[in-house]
Order: sequence, then structure tokens, then C-alpha cells
Amino acid sequence: MTIYDVLIVGGGPGGVAAAYLCHKRGLSHILIESGKAVFQGIANTYPEGKNVYPSKPKDNPEPFLVEELRPPDKPVAVEKYIQYVQHFVQHEGLNVQTETQFEGIEDGRDFLKVATSRGVYQARKVLLAFGSNIPRELSVYGDAKMVAKTLDDPKKYLGVRTLVIGGGNSAADVIISILKEKRNACDKEPIYWAHVAETFDVNKETAQRLGEEILLGGNIRLMPGATPRIGEVDDEGVDRLVIRVSEDKLPGGIERYNAMSFPMKNVIACIGSQGPLSIFDSIGVQTIACAEGVCQVAKEGDRLLLLTADFESTRKGVYVIGGAISPSYMRISKGAIQEEKHPNLIYTAINDAHHVIDAIAGKLQK
Repeated sequence: MTIYDVLIVGGGPGGVAAAYLCHKRGLSHILIESGKAVFQGIANTYPEGKNVYPSKPKDNPEPFLVEELRPPDKPVAVEKYIQYVQHFVQHEGLNVQTETQFEGIEDGRDFLKVATSRGVYQARKVLLAFGSNIPRELSVYGDAKMVAKTLDDPKKYLGVRTLVIGGGNSAADVIISILKEKRNACDKEPIYWAHVAETFDVNKETAQRLGEEILLGGNIRLMPGATPRIGEVDDEGVDRLVIRVSEDKLPGGIERYNAMSFPMKNVIACIGSQGPLSIFDSIGVQTIACAEGVCQVAKEGDRLLLLTADFESTRKGVYVIGGAISPSYMRISKGAIQEEKHPNLIYTAINDAHHVIDAIAGKLQK
């Protein structure tokens, strides 16, 4: 099995910059990205048409250290910037494995073993560059494979009854996209919209667009107060999600409930994102909780990553950069620990990557 010099988790600005710098320095590398393409996180979080700027902190004199990935001075729409980066990755021949979920890290003899949804990879160093917007998981019992987190292609849901979970604007946007495709294809199969709360909460503009689709024939079945309960595999080997629609409590501790079961492939969960703390805990990367009077740019109780000046974590060989450590972290320097600001910017992630790959190259090429 190949042992890479560097395995990079996350195909955002920091991850792509790190892969490019490994390529330039002759370090073998592989970048794993959970989405269908690099910069999937930016594509999911930036509103359509939003401009991208080469923003940098006013008090930082350091220029963009990877000029090839610097957003242009004249603002461009995020879609154009992403397209440029994707072409850049292809042109440079960077080793990228998309649609690959990171699952964990184990120690080997002289390397780290990284478990993913596509198997185990081996690397001397691991760079975590997965940003701050980690999709939440559905809390359901069972071993069936989890549902889709985002909408990559609305055409996939033509001709099937689809379940969208979540009561906010993201869920509504997904429903609108699928309804448009269904209307164009004269598909009358319904979309079930489930939310654990009794009311749905979308802004006025989104509600108006959704209303227009309904007036044009969109078929939506609302399921307020519905709760995902079990992930199971049926008799035909299909991963399914069982969602409880209603329940009654009967005498003697008996519960009677109505439920629906959907194939996991027809379910989209729009239940928000979470920070990366749960991942850091699972792989043994140490954080420090801020105490009153100690932290200046973080709140009491916030847990900050403990990193060296080279962004190496307390787990040897594991480095962390970019949004995953924003807006601040604890830096170990000359025996002291000091809180550092860390703006969540494209600039910050790219320059982090430069400093880390410099440090890794120095250690591996001695």
C-alpha cells in the first residue's frame, strides 16, 4: 500500500493550496474531499452570485503566499472563482479523491492510518483542512448508511417520493430546486417536508419562491413534528430511514405511533452544520477550555485547539489549518501558551497551508 508524505482532509482553499505546494515540492500527497468537487464547502455556503474578494486582515503585512489561488482584485462571482480553482486543480494534476468521507486516524509504526468511506490510506503526515461547517448527523439508531447532506443534482429525485428534513431556508431551497425539475419533467410524485418542530421557519423571499412553485403545481406534503428514528436495512438490502409522524401514549406505558419509511437515497437532511470539535475529540486532538480572565478574543467556556507555531496538534503528525481553527486558537511557543486570533478567510487558510507544508517539507526532507 502507498504511504503518502501528506494526506489532506478537505478540498477548500487551505486543502487545495496544501496539495499544490506538496506537488511543487515533490511531496507525495492525496487530498480527500467529501463533496463532488473541490471547494464544495464554499459552493454550499456562499449564496449564488455572491462576490469573492481577496480580503486579508488589516494588521497582517504578509501577502497571499500562494498567488495562484488568490481571488482577483476585481471581485468575481463565487461560481467563476470555483470554476477557476477546479480547472487549476485539473491542470496541475493534483491527486484529489472526491466523495470520500473522513472517518478517523490510527497510529501505525512509522505512519498514520486514515480511515475513510473508501478504505484506509497511509501517510506520514495528516493535514486537517475541513473548515468549520461540518454537516450535522441525524441522531438515529441503526447501522444503515446516512442520508445525503446536500443537493448535488435535483434530477436524481425525479420519479421518486423524496423526503427533505429541516425547517429552514436551506431545506426550502432544496425543495424549490427539486420542484422545478419535477415541473419541467411533468413529474407529479410528491416531496415530503419534515421538521421536528411544529412550525417551519423561512424568510419572506424564500417563502414567496416556494409559494410560486406550489401555485405552478408543486406537490408538497408537510410533516410538522416528525422525528427521524431508525436507520435500517430492509429485506431487499435497501438502506432506509424510518421517520415517526405522530404518536399516542396509551395506558400501561404503551406507545402507538404512525411512521413512514423512505429509501436513504431519497432523503436529504438540511439540519445545519456544527463545528469540528466532535471530530477533534474522536481523534484525540487536545483543546483547552477558556477560563474567565484568560481569553481575550474568545468567550468563557469556548474550547480552543492547542497548536504549535507550525500548526501541529497535540497528536504527533496531525496538523490543522483554516476555518477548522477559527476564530482563535492556543499557540504553544517557547514553553508558553498564547491565544491567537485566526480570521476565517480564504487568505488565512491559504497562508496556513504554506507555513505547514514548509514545516513538513523541512522535517521529511532532512
